[in-house]
Amino acid sequence: MQKWFFKVLVCSVNVFVLAYILPGIAIVDFFTAIIVAVVLSLLDAIVKPLLIILTLPATILTLGLFLFVINAAIILLDAYFVHGFKVDSFWYALLLSAVLSFFNSLVHKKAFPEDKQNVNQQQ
Repeated sequence: MQKWFFKVLVCSVNVFVLAYILPGIAIVDFFTAIIVAVVLSLLDAIVKPLLIILTLPATILTLGLFLFVINAAIILLDAYFVHGFKVDSFWYALLLSAVLSFFNSLVHKKAFPEDKQNVNQQQ
């Protein structure tokens, strides 16, 4: 549970900062960024697996690149549900998704290096 809270906090900080850096993304305040991160986490846990299963042929044909489209759709859904978070178009959602995924994974690797060690030990 602690790890989830940390991931949500990191994601909310990243969303807040990226909203000011990237064009086409707007957010009202940091509290809204926290709500965006929580809703994004819920959508990733519930909706994303269903979308991956439903679009499996497209994902296979594009060698996994269709997952970027799914991530952008999740960002747009998040913007639809959260008042105070605005994404102007699909392309901005795609850009936010790619940059957010990069920074979240970078922070996760630095904060939890034992996750990689556990995977290596299990193999």
